[in-house]
Amino acid sequence: MKVTVNKGTSIVLMLVAITYLIMSFLLPEYPFVPVDADLIPKILGFCLLILSVCFFFSKDLDTEEQKAKRVIPRKEVLMLLAIMGLILIYITFLEVAGFIIMTTAFIIVCSRVLGYKKWVPNILTAIVFSGSAYSLFNYALSIRLPAGILPF
Repeated sequence: MKVTVNKGTSIVLMLVAITYLIMSFLLPEYPFVPVDADLIPKILGFCLLILSVCFFFSKDLDTEEQKAKRVIPRKEVLMLLAIMGLILIYITFLEVAGFIIMTTAFIIVCSRVLGYKKWVPNILTAIVFSGSAYSLFNYALSIRLPAGILPF
């Protein structure tokens, strides 16, 4: 059996999904919450595992056009590294600053790095998304997200 790019990528994704699922099953359980903190990670892990299995069995015709598409320009590599750096900063300061502040800042900065130039829609989208996600998790699902320096 020839290992194609799709098959190789799907095997890596399966290993990531299995590791992620093992880690999500190791999360502590909280007795007095209706929706436990491990629910979303487990759902995401199983989705990734199912999709990577589907990807493994998908047809892969390795043409010259596909090979040419795999070459990533230097500018895009730098952009990907910048986004990875932003994700690390987001993770590092999430507990301290809080979900709303860090998510809003992340969306604004990430959008600018990716080339979105309009400030007003960018800021409004970041604030509405962050506030909505925080409200949904904290109040509707009773899953506590880090409040950080905000009083709620």
